[in-house]
Amino acid sequence: MSDPLYAVIMAGGSGTRFWPASRAATPKQLIRIAGTTTMIQATVARVQPLIPAERVLVVTTAALAEETRRQLPMLKREHIIAEPVGRDTAAAVALAAVVVDRVAPGAAMVLLPADQVIEPADAFQRALAAGAVVARQGRLVTFGIPPRFPATGYGYIKVGAALPMVDGVGVARVERFVEKPTQAVAAEYLADGGYRWNAGIFAWRGDVVLRELDTHCPWLTAALRPLAGHWGTPGFAEELRRVYEPLRRISIDYALMEKAADIAVITGDFTWDDLGSWDALYDHLPADAAGVRAHGDCLGLDCHDSLLANYGPQVVVGIGLDGVTVVATPDAVLVVPKGQSQRVKEAVEALKARGRGGLL
Repeated sequence: MSDPLYAVIMAGGSGTRFWPASRAATPKQLIRIAGTTTMIQATVARVQPLIPAERVLVVTTAALAEETRRQLPMLKREHIIAEPVGRDTAAAVALAAVVVDRVAPGAAMVLLPADQVIEPADAFQRALAAGAVVARQGRLVTFGIPPRFPATGYGYIKVGAALPMVDGVGVARVERFVEKPTQAVAAEYLADGGYRWNAGIFAWRGDVVLRELDTHCPWLTAALRPLAGHWGTPGFAEELRRVYEPLRRISIDYALMEKAADIAVITGDFTWDDLGSWDALYDHLPADAAGVRAHGDCLGLDCHDSLLANYGPQVVVGIGLDGVTVVATPDAVLVVPKGQSQRVKEAVEALKARGRGGLL
């Protein structure tokens, strides 16, 4: 029998680009953006039965912990780990690794965001299982997606020399990580065929990633490793707050992945979307003959290539819309041309500046 495999779900994001449906108290991972379950519920379901609920942990914020526990009653209460303050992904990774290595020394873990859309689940689980095999060998593993178009909003992975396949799943060395490119460079990456979108999904053994962080980010592990001795005790939360608040913000990409020498990439044979804005939802809701997508109680008359999303008790009616996104909640309505929904973050900042924080 192989060693147990754990899943760690990163669920501390604010989801401002999905305002007004996403709010500070209920960001996008905790709401039903599209489908019958919330995004975090779908993420937990997506890894089962490969990783049963008793081996799933969630790292979230203190403000979101209770709602996360309410939505995920199948998880152990202590497995919903509340960061006292946000310190970006490197701290969350190190914290999760400390806990997993304490609970199951040397066990492999997969790390994945709570707000992605991935289908089908069986292909995703095959990739995770292959990544776990490679991780158990002592490598850091990342997951890459063959680009479908020249995206400028994603980081990229340059694929290096091939490694032995695992149960039919392709594995290769990472040659290098590449920052978000310009449109022209992204088109070159697409034509090249040797690049992958960086999915932000990883696999490694807890002890291995901590050892790598000891080398490349020693101040982080020096602060967090001692937490292992407090895990499972009444004083864990207070000790976590004490050591966490002084930490510097740094992502796992900058802290480790761009510096480590021996990283493997699994190419995912599944569809993937990080659902970064309302525009992305056009690909995940069924369209009528005129290309209109609807979520909730909506009616479109003479509308084309538009999105009507209703998260309130009212009805939303669109007439003569062409390339327009309309999102309604009980206290706010967003209207934005298709292709410009990345600017929703600007609206959030403007409302904050005008003292309308109650809407956020």
